[in-house]
Amino acid sequence: MQQKEVIRTLKRLGWLALTLLVGVILINMVEKKQTAKTAEVVVDIEHLPDGNDLLTRGDVFEMLNRSFGYSMEGIPQNTVDVERIEKVLKENPFVLDAEVFIGADNSIQIDIEQRIPVIRIIDKMEASYYFDMDGNKMPTSKHFTARVLVATGNISPHTPEFMERKNHPLNQLFDLSKKILTDDLYRPMIEQIYVNNKREYILAPKLGNQKIFLGKYNNIDIKLENLKIFYQKAIANEGWRKYKNFDLSYKGQVVAEKR
Repeated sequence: MQQKEVIRTLKRLGWLALTLLVGVILINMVEKKQTAKTAEVVVDIEHLPDGNDLLTRGDVFEMLNRSFGYSMEGIPQNTVDVERIEKVLKENPFVLDAEVFIGADNSIQIDIEQRIPVIRIIDKMEASYYFDMDGNKMPTSKHFTARVLVATGNISPHTPEFMERKNHPLNQLFDLSKKILTDDLYRPMIEQIYVNNKREYILAPKLGNQKIFLGKYNNIDIKLENLKIFYQKAIANEGWRKYKNFDLSYKGQVVAEKR
């Protein structure tokens, strides 16, 4: 009995020693990993739907060098502030999201998702910028000019709180642009929104030189629906090019001027 008990005790001690040894090895591996120096910085930028980019890998390195003051390559891994890197990148107006992690090969992996511009604004002060679909302001890019819906004319200068004010002219303009961009008929048809000095809205199609006069920003859904009905019925039979202008400012009707 005593011999069996001794064997059991030795086995338990053996497993305990093995567990401690494995623990020490793992701790040493973690410590070595943390103190190991980083290799290259790998930047992966998810392209815009058309395959282009508003920022480049060079822009990313420039942002990081300006913020940290040193290169991320060749520094101990335990000094890499992943959260701060992500914060710096997300402050860039072209960046929707950024994920940073250290890979198995000791490289710093940076994955970036870009904001997608959907409308370009050129306001009355000639300031030019983009909006994404959530109304976030984006500057124009030195690398690529996005081919998107354009709004020009008597457009008020940008103010950060415009989305909170329903009657703000910029809010109305952005609302109209969203209605156009989310409609299967208007999205491929309309190229430009123009705001005249009376703050009346005029649409310009991509094909032809017709003008679609919406008037003041009221009953806008009804106006767009009336135009759609007119387009589907009259235009389908007679053709778009036979018409010069369309006026939707009159309640409940579309006044079409033929050439």
